[in-house]
Amino acid sequence: MAVVVVSSLPCLSGVMRQTNCSADGFDRLASTRCGRSTKIACGERQQKLPANRLFRGPCDSGDMRVFVLSDLHTDYKENMEWVRRLSTVWYKKDVLIVAGDVSETYKNFVFTMAELKQRFDSVFYVPGNHDLWCRREGGKFMDSVEKLNALLDACSKLGIETSPRIVGDVGIIPLFSWYHKSFDTEKDISGIRIPSLEMACKDFHSCKCPLQLANGDVALAHFFDIMNEKNHNLFEEIRKTSCHLITFSHFVPRYVQSPLAYPRERKRRMNGGEDWLPFCIYDKGFTDRLSPSYWSDYYSKIQRDPENTDLAPWVARFYAR
Repeated sequence: MAVVVVSSLPCLSGVMRQTNCSADGFDRLASTRCGRSTKIACGERQQKLPANRLFRGPCDSGDMRVFVLSDLHTDYKENMEWVRRLSTVWYKKDVLIVAGDVSETYKNFVFTMAELKQRFDSVFYVPGNHDLWCRREGGKFMDSVEKLNALLDACSKLGIETSPRIVGDVGIIPLFSWYHKSFDTEKDISGIRIPSLEMACKDFHSCKCPLQLANGDVALAHFFDIMNEKNHNLFEEIRKTSCHLITFSHFVPRYVQSPLAYPRERKRRMNGGEDWLPFCIYDKGFTDRLSPSYWSDYYSKIQRDPENTDLAPWVARFYAR
């Protein structure tokens, strides 16, 4: 059995496409899911905490658990304080998976990962796009590749795992990756002016890539793919010998998502994050029921139509201002 754990993906505009559904069908759905966002925005958000929130505490059985966390962004004071408030007792036999975007600066990255390693028996990590930003490093790194190597060296010194390993009965496989705009094969939304990828995505300005790995070129995604090849034999060994597999990355389809996120993002999220992260995904077996987020059931109710390029009405009102 395999589970994919991922972090959040870089988002350009957060726009959503119109779907084909009757007015009655949409009204029924809106009353239970999406339409309430317009009402809640004017009042207090309803809290909907994950079902396995209690796993966040100490483990009475003493069995190893696996927790998931991403997008810590500890350059923000509130997020760094959240990390430092994590129990130094509860997780001593547990594993933590960190799926990228720890910090924008090397200094905060090292401090954050050291804090996490003090709390968990094993910590696994893959880099996210924000980890490779160079804009606040004061020329310390020639480019983002040099910074990547420095982060991996720091992980090695701290005892942070960046290669596949078996822990207990669980095979954990970090996957290095990077996005590319060719991954988006659907038509652009019509009727509004969407900024170009280069204008909308800060990675183009905050990462410093060597000329042969220009951001936006597929070569950068290939560069990270190649980093996984050295672990091919380990992949196969773990796949054959482990009862359970967990792969994780920062840029793959979202099966499990557990970002702490920016403080301002948590304020507009129904579930926040401070009260239920890190998320327990394995305790004597994989979590049998993952808790839904605000929009996670939307497309199970209304069929997706990639050919429809009209902007959804509950989003279009923001662009009409």
